Amino acid sequence: MIRWINANKPATGIILNDEFFDTSSFGEDYNEVFFENDGLDRLQKFVESSKSRLPKLSKDIHLASPVARPSKIVCIGLNYADHAKETNAQVPKEPIIFFKSTTAIIGPYDDVIIPKNSKKTDWEVELAVVIGKKTSYVQEKEALNHVAGYCLHNDLSEREFQLERNGQWVKGKSCDTFAPLGPFLATQDEIQDVNNLKLWLKLNGQLMQNGNTSNFIFKIPFLISYLSQFMTLLPGDIISTGTPAGVGLGMNPPVYLQPGDVVELGIDGLGSSKQNVKAYHQ
Repeated sequence: MIRWINANKPATGIILNDEFFDTSSFGEDYNEVFFENDGLDRLQKFVESSKSRLPKLSKDIHLASPVARPSKIVCIGLNYADHAKETNAQVPKEPIIFFKSTTAIIGPYDDVIIPKNSKKTDWEVELAVVIGKKTSYVQEKEALNHVAGYCLHNDLSEREFQLERNGQWVKGKSCDTFAPLGPFLATQDEIQDVNNLKLWLKLNGQLMQNGNTSNFIFKIPFLISYLSQFMTLLPGDIISTGTPAGVGLGMNPPVYLQPGDVVELGIDGLGSSKQNVKAYHQ
């Protein structure tokens, strides 16, 4: 599933056999209402009955986030032991939870803007889980039944805002352009083993992060169940599951993003994305 920009407005599409097709005639965006009302099943039936009539899209289209702005982005901090170690943090006994503003969402190839007064903008490749139906107090064994699919996320972070300005991490996580999502949403059946996916990130062509979701401290079913004890997860909500070692903060000396940098990242089965880094201009 993809979303793309058509005449400055979001439109929907799908990928079939590595070809892009326009599903605007389906008449719905990929949002909370879509997922809540069995949108995946209805979309599949629509595509099966209309495939021969769906317009083919160029792969040069401007891709947007594969899901419309959700009610919330819930992030898990320090969910890889190697990342906790590189940042001199203790391995958590329970998941660390923080929120990321939904206004940070951009498309997979959109520019990342270094925030005003930022000196420590950093990168984090992450697997994002998209919730498929309303989830509250769900048991771990039932948790995956509440998942619509998965996508790639660059959980960009301003480390001074996050760690040195007091208060919660959300300040360093929510700046505009700090949540590139996509290029596409893969449904559960398209990912054979979500707990064994390679994920990587390059800065200016140099490999910085090279991890695997097999190294999760807290696996996805546990995370969904755990979060649902504290809040209702709504259809379309995003859970970003943490990043492996290799962030700029963990280097000696630390390395942070500069205007002109190029960040590329990817996850097995979820494609890759690329963001050019630019300075903030009023």
